[in-house]
Amino acid sequence: MPEVQSGAYTIRSHGVKVVKTHVQDWLILLLLGVTEIILNIIEPFHRFVGQDMMTDLKYPLQDNTVPFWAVPIVAIVLPFAVIIFYYFIRRDVYDLHHALLGLLFSVLITGVITDAIKDAVGRPRPDFFWRCFPDGKGVFDPITKNVMCTGDKSVIKEGHKSFPSGHTSWSFAGLGFLSWYLSGKIRAFDHRGHVAKLCYVLLPLLLAALVAVSRVDDYWHHWQDVFTGAILGTTVSSFCYLQFFPPPYDMDGWGPHAYFQMLAESRNDLQSETSTNPISVRQTELESVNVETQSQVETSRLNTGDAILDGSRSGMTR
Repeated sequence: MPEVQSGAYTIRSHGVKVVKTHVQDWLILLLLGVTEIILNIIEPFHRFVGQDMMTDLKYPLQDNTVPFWAVPIVAIVLPFAVIIFYYFIRRDVYDLHHALLGLLFSVLITGVITDAIKDAVGRPRPDFFWRCFPDGKGVFDPITKNVMCTGDKSVIKEGHKSFPSGHTSWSFAGLGFLSWYLSGKIRAFDHRGHVAKLCYVLLPLLLAALVAVSRVDDYWHHWQDVFTGAILGTTVSSFCYLQFFPPPYDMDGWGPHAYFQMLAESRNDLQSETSTNPISVRQTELESVNVETQSQVETSRLNTGDAILDGSRSGMTR
């Protein structure tokens, strides 16, 4: 099992190379970000809400326990802080880059799926009555009995985005990815029975669950919205993590796939260099042997010629 050489693959030495090999992934992330913005701008489907349906939609309209601006902090900034902390320990740009890429993919894919379903379904929130009729006086169509809202348009628009819960799906996407990441780094499944490691792994999921519960407590979502958002975020984060990292129970579960691929390519290059050098050495040895053989033949010929001349001269003398 190869270990990461601390400081061998830093942002300065290999950062540009790693980013260049994943330019297409970063462009897809940009496209997902633009899509997410568009999905939040367009008007959601306004589902029929009859007068008799208002019984379950009269929960009080109140502020969020977890505000909208806090969701990116919980789902992106907090996991990224842990990833950065690990980079300063091991100085591995492959891990830093692919963890950040996987985290952003996890959150943005989850966000696009969540908001696309929100806009398509248009389910009213539990506090929809007070969004639609802030003065408490319900107005309905005399024929269809559909609501005829008198409230602020932006508040009513947000009231048609109950299913699934965006707070929940984003939290489970980002913190779910962090849970996968921690389990690989601390080797939670090394068969040594350290239950404390599981506590570290489950801590991000607990935080995501608390965010999900707050959505029901604030009457912004039905329990089905929260449950579906948790399943969606967890599923997407799992796929995104395993796209860049081996499973945590794997022997090499602590590092990204790209790191081990880079090691394999480097090993193959070294083997190819060492395999070509002996051939050249053998060729030079053969050439030297041939030269030595030719010189020996020429020497033997000269010696033979000298012996013949000496023999003829002695015959003439006699």
